[in-house]
Amino acid sequence: MTDNIENSRKTQTSHLSSDGPPSPPTQEASVRTWSLGSLTYTKVGLATLFSWLLFGDVAFMLRERSAAPVAQLMLKHFQASDLLTGLFLVTIPQAIIFILGPVISYWSDRHRGRWGRRIPFLLIPTPFVSLAMVALGFSPVIGAAINQWMGISAENANSTVLGLMTFFWTIFEIGVVITNSVFNGLVNDVVPREWLGRFYGMFRAVGLAVGVFFNQLIIGKVEQHFTLFFVCIGVLYGIGFTVMCLRVKEGQYSPPSQHAAGKRLVMSAVGDYYRDCLSQKYYLWVFCFIGLSTAAFLPVNTFAIYAAKSYGMDMGTYGRYLVATFACSFLLSLPIGWLVDKYHAIRVGQVSLALYASLMLVGFFMTVDQSSFGIALLVHGIVSGVYWTGTAAIGQMLFPKQKFAQYAAAAGLFQAAFSMIIAPLLGLALDQMGNAYKYTFLVGGSMAGVSLLLGWKVHRQWLENGGYEAYIAPAPIQMSS
Repeated sequence: MTDNIENSRKTQTSHLSSDGPPSPPTQEASVRTWSLGSLTYTKVGLATLFSWLLFGDVAFMLRERSAAPVAQLMLKHFQASDLLTGLFLVTIPQAIIFILGPVISYWSDRHRGRWGRRIPFLLIPTPFVSLAMVALGFSPVIGAAINQWMGISAENANSTVLGLMTFFWTIFEIGVVITNSVFNGLVNDVVPREWLGRFYGMFRAVGLAVGVFFNQLIIGKVEQHFTLFFVCIGVLYGIGFTVMCLRVKEGQYSPPSQHAAGKRLVMSAVGDYYRDCLSQKYYLWVFCFIGLSTAAFLPVNTFAIYAAKSYGMDMGTYGRYLVATFACSFLLSLPIGWLVDKYHAIRVGQVSLALYASLMLVGFFMTVDQSSFGIALLVHGIVSGVYWTGTAAIGQMLFPKQKFAQYAAAAGLFQAAFSMIIAPLLGLALDQMGNAYKYTFLVGGSMAGVSLLLGWKVHRQWLENGGYEAYIAPAPIQMSS
């Protein structure tokens, strides 16, 4: 990133000083530029930035789009219950978010070093995530060796493999949680406000293209090649994400306050979270809205593969349905990004939630066979894709810049709370109901309906704080000592 940042070295404006509405592009020597704190970009610099971020996004999305579906297939292959699936895929990662999210985001917001304040937290976990994926792929091999060595009977052999999978998945999720806690903070720190919607549109387009590739060419074959798949994805992720971290450069930041720097890390995180994130009712509404609306898509996503199998759908057909949803979302990603820049993420999110709530209710009553399930799955994928693209930049548009990662992590805690409760309870209910997976449409649609009401409240308060033209993130209430 040479072009954008040679200019940035000359600018001493603090990146962290502006939480108000974005400033228009400047005109210097007939070259149009965009500034964000100490960073100044020409068109070439902006294109270079996007290129490296999107290069890393390919590796990021290879991991995101493939790890959970393949793990689902492995769990079913080794006869895991729906309750265990909910615990494995949702409760474990969300519990890790509860433990690590606040501390990592707090630490990142206040870290200053030669590599920036975000890059170290993205780079260091990368090899651990890669190795954990490789080890996850070898779980059946390691499990078979342990069973033979310990003389474990055939009827209990699957328990050993499921135990190893849980161990390696936990290590994998620790690295993922650290990375995810900071990655959007990096985007917030280097992408100009005027381009956030369109950047996330491109971000989504890359992810959807990866999803098309995986579901069209790979998912139908992974049940015969678990180990090879995880090894390949682990290596590709490690290389791609490392290259992005080494190429993207952060700007200059003002130093953290002496008060924060002098405390112990964990105690500082707890105190600052309470004061900054929980003292304003406005942010509590925002956190509840983001947390519940994000979790609304979890019921269908968590059990979609099992539902497909219950209706007699093979993985090749299931993959083609997902390819169709990704292709539609790919075509919509850039137009939706433009709508976000024009009308704001909160409004686009509201429209998508209204559509999802109504259409999933229809899907619940209409799903009776493989064909109707495929249509419901297609609708779920397209409308949820609109939501994900439309709200990808919502945190950057609503939270204070100076402590963005901290506020984003607080929103993640609310999402984690909803997800940790809903996933295992839904899995337990499905076990009791004989695996009637069409109820996932009913639960997801109902959650989207409640989220819609929360979003209406957030939208009203967003307007009171300046709305699209003049929004200023409310400052936290200062607590008396």
